[in-house]
Amino acid sequence: MKFTNGYWLLRDGVTLQRPAEVHDLEIREDELVVHAPVTRILRRGDTLNKPVISVSFTAPREDVIAVRIEHFAGLRESLPRFELRDAPVTPAITRDEAAQSVEFTSGRLTARIALQGPWQVDYLWDGEVLTSSTERSIGYAQVEGEGPYVHEQLSLDVGESIYGLGERFGAFVKNGQSIDIWNADGGTSSEQAYKNVPFYLSSKGYGVLVDDAGPVSFEVGSENVSATQFSVPGERLRYEVYGGGTPLEVIERYTARSGRPPALPEWSFGLWLSTSFTTDYDEATVLSFVDGMAERDIPLSVFHFDCFWMRGFHWSDFTWDPATFPDPRGLIRKLHDRGLKVCVWINPYIAQRSHLFAEGAEKGYLLRTTEGSIWQSDLWQAGMALVDFSNPEAAAWYASKLDALLEDGVDAFKTDFGERIPVEGIAWHDGADPLREHNYYTHRFNRTVFELLERRRGTGEAIVFARSATAGGQQFPVHWGGDCESTYVAMAQSLRGGLSLTSSGFGYWSHDIGGFEGTPDPTVFKRWTAFGLLSSHSRLHGSNSYRVPWAFDQESVDVMREFTVLKQKLLPYLLETAEGTTVTGAPVMRSMAMQFPADPACRPLDTQYMLGPDVLVAPVFQESGRVEMYLPEGEWVHLIDGEEVAGGRFLSRTYDVHSLGVYARAGTRALQLVRGAEVTA
Repeated sequence: MKFTNGYWLLRDGVTLQRPAEVHDLEIREDELVVHAPVTRILRRGDTLNKPVISVSFTAPREDVIAVRIEHFAGLRESLPRFELRDAPVTPAITRDEAAQSVEFTSGRLTARIALQGPWQVDYLWDGEVLTSSTERSIGYAQVEGEGPYVHEQLSLDVGESIYGLGERFGAFVKNGQSIDIWNADGGTSSEQAYKNVPFYLSSKGYGVLVDDAGPVSFEVGSENVSATQFSVPGERLRYEVYGGGTPLEVIERYTARSGRPPALPEWSFGLWLSTSFTTDYDEATVLSFVDGMAERDIPLSVFHFDCFWMRGFHWSDFTWDPATFPDPRGLIRKLHDRGLKVCVWINPYIAQRSHLFAEGAEKGYLLRTTEGSIWQSDLWQAGMALVDFSNPEAAAWYASKLDALLEDGVDAFKTDFGERIPVEGIAWHDGADPLREHNYYTHRFNRTVFELLERRRGTGEAIVFARSATAGGQQFPVHWGGDCESTYVAMAQSLRGGLSLTSSGFGYWSHDIGGFEGTPDPTVFKRWTAFGLLSSHSRLHGSNSYRVPWAFDQESVDVMREFTVLKQKLLPYLLETAEGTTVTGAPVMRSMAMQFPADPACRPLDTQYMLGPDVLVAPVFQESGRVEMYLPEGEWVHLIDGEEVAGGRFLSRTYDVHSLGVYARAGTRALQLVRGAEVTA
């Protein structure tokens, strides 16, 4: 949200007050609190009739500093809040009379607050300034017709790049963008996002989390071009600064606080095949797809049933459509006998015709309005309501309905939707602030389903395929990129979204091979197949057309076989990488900037990525087959054709559909797994 009209003026309807200087400070156990009036205090009368902004500093973990900016302290706490893991450290609080400053230190990260002169807080890592809050950074704004907001601006250095803020499909480097943290079902070609995370990662080696589950607004060098501004509605703003030195170290510290992905089952890394969405399918169709893949020697790991495994107008009632699936247990048994796992689509919306609607209404498990009525909508399913996951009994009730599907033999769930959550006239069971619950709803939904799978299938066997998320959602993997078009442009959009998400603390990411909307050109499908099978998780899925390769041409069959086999060869390497994800939070798919932060050429790259630490992937996004890519310093070997290349330079190559830019670092396990004895020392 923008409050100013250029440097000098405010926008119409906005009043803005800023802390002028530190008036006094206090130390409360392990907390430092500074109080800053909005004007300089020159005489006793200046203390009257003006706000004081209080800023507190705490150390929730080593190398992390939490900041709270507050105007009125008496307002009720807005819930929900992110579930952050504390491991408090005793900070060092030292006052430097000569420098007229006070320092608050957590590990190697220090906040240095100026006690004289204009407002100034510098955040330092090992004594070097990372970013600063300056005299125009903190603002307490009143916006006509909307109420109060609090904002902070942290300085941007020359050449500094900002990444993250969830799965965003625009430019990978966020500088110059205005970004609202607000989950929405907007596809992959707009500024909206399914997975909004108020965390950003800087190329200078620090991260910032705005600790607010509600609508955080970011101006990344787009209001003050020399700062990243973030604002929230209300009387207080919380944020945390994460030191780290390198992006991967910052992610390690951030995920220690916000949660790390658990171990995933080995079978989840194989190829998933879907019915697609609105296509016609029944038991015969499903078995023909599965048997067709086997007949063509394409290894398959999971079969997914999308929405119409249930009857239309009944989503979600978790009852198989008897017209198309008269014997679901028998069908699942046949799929298991073929060595496959089974996934089914679900969402948290309960249609009026679902038999669960009346039951949920009677028990008080559906979201209600402030007037006491059940909230309903016709958008998606006729008369649908929402499960109120803020009620633990409602969450347990919902999980119990899924339990019957696990008895049928279902192994995983695709947890779709969760973004269209109302905020006007809503009363949540636990009294949650509707503005904060909007983004957080999906967190409760995915947690309910994931924890059910952990209880029933055991640790290391649970997996969901989730579309929406917010901060901390990485604890309930895996997430996929949502509804993209079936074009080269949409494929590149999807990759940018995935790299932004994995820059936001998420360890795994997937996307619909071939695109979702429309039917891809056969060449696009083949190019997307290579990209999809060199992602952490790989799923064939579409909207109104099938994604079995023979629906396109024989060459598509060959390409799919080749890249499925390639991923199988890489599986030990991927599993080792995934073990690291569980321990440190390092994502399996990561940007070049994350893996090679010291190489300035890597900072803007968003058409290539690293699959683990040693495999560079540059998908083909051009009809010509041409790829322009950058290889960092070192020796690299192409995984398919064996080309050996010295890095530290840009390359241009043209590939047929059986290849793409995929290089491994010389001498690494990934290279040995794929090329074996051909690898040179």
